[in-house]
Amino acid sequence: MSRRVSRAAVVALITCATFSDILAYSVAVPVLPDLSRRLGASPTMIGLLFASFGVTLLTVSIPMGAASDRIGRRMPLVLGMAALAASTVLFAFGRSLPVLFAARLVQGAADAITWVVGFALVADLFGPAERGRATGIIMSGTSFSFMIGPSLGGWLYELGGARMPFIAVAVLAVIVGAAFLWLVEPHHLAGRELVPVTAVLRTPEIAACAAAVVAASATTSMFEPVLALHLGAMGVGPARIGLVFGTAAVVTTTLHPVIGRLADRLGARRLTLAGLMLSAPGTILLGQTWSYGSTIVLFVLAAAAIALVITPSLAYMGEATSAAGIGSFGVAYGLYNVAWGAGLLGGPAIGGFVYERLGFTALSLAWAPLPLGASWLVIRVGRMGGMGVAASGCNAR
Repeated sequence: MSRRVSRAAVVALITCATFSDILAYSVAVPVLPDLSRRLGASPTMIGLLFASFGVTLLTVSIPMGAASDRIGRRMPLVLGMAALAASTVLFAFGRSLPVLFAARLVQGAADAITWVVGFALVADLFGPAERGRATGIIMSGTSFSFMIGPSLGGWLYELGGARMPFIAVAVLAVIVGAAFLWLVEPHHLAGRELVPVTAVLRTPEIAACAAAVVAASATTSMFEPVLALHLGAMGVGPARIGLVFGTAAVVTTTLHPVIGRLADRLGARRLTLAGLMLSAPGTILLGQTWSYGSTIVLFVLAAAAIALVITPSLAYMGEATSAAGIGSFGVAYGLYNVAWGAGLLGGPAIGGFVYERLGFTALSLAWAPLPLGASWLVIRVGRMGGMGVAASGCNAR
């Protein structure tokens, strides 16, 4: 197999893996609450069930990234798909709350392995001038999964009961896992230099990228509950609220490959910084929404700004790791995943707290300094380390 075909196969397989992972996550949205209620779970217990996903995501990401630096990427990716299949089978046949909690915990671990090891393999195979294009393709597939997951899960639930959505995802995960068994890692990766986890965590440019990821993740997850609450207070029904989020998902799905190519041309760090700086006014403008139509337009603009952070930041993490002379992409992307998970946990909690006390407009104004603060950190670290010059030089070749 040629290098070109091998790399194309890697992008295709990782896209399928992340698609399967997000599909498993999103089909649970319409199914798990009803299933849990039937088992006697209270609303608080259902909330804990959904939150338990983040426990293993945060605890598994860095250790699995470090392990993949040592043993290779192929078998951890197979393990991730096996864990995803196992969790969905547990969801399908579990008839007690402890089993559902176990399934959710395993699902979080599967998510951590798939994303961390998958993007570490992309960083292994693609140089700074190509990572944006590869990550853009993968993120486009992921956004498409977010678009169809809840509706597909609900349709399969109505068609074949609670087990059907999970069985379908389990079959898909088994197929992708088997495909990873076929994958042959390039021999030149075997001699990569390994460094301690702490050395990666102390690298300023990697820390700056992680801060950007926290800001983007917290911002996008903050909007999910509070924008729906705000629209509900305006008298907008659930179906029309779903259309707002669906429209933004369609736009970002289209933008990810374009943004990825721009990251290759202009530099991943530079584009991440642009996205952070645009997120602040995007958030403020969304807080001024005055009608349903204006909400759609302003939310699409805000979502596009966040997309301008997410796709380049994946390539930026690889650039920062390479520029620091570190070969442990697994640990670096483990940190990326932890940063993303931290934002997912903190964004909705803080956003809901502020929204309840100050309202949507005040929340949007209070939130704007977060991406600006991350922007300042990226600029400051870049000036200290000369990362911007190094990255631009790599992209110019």
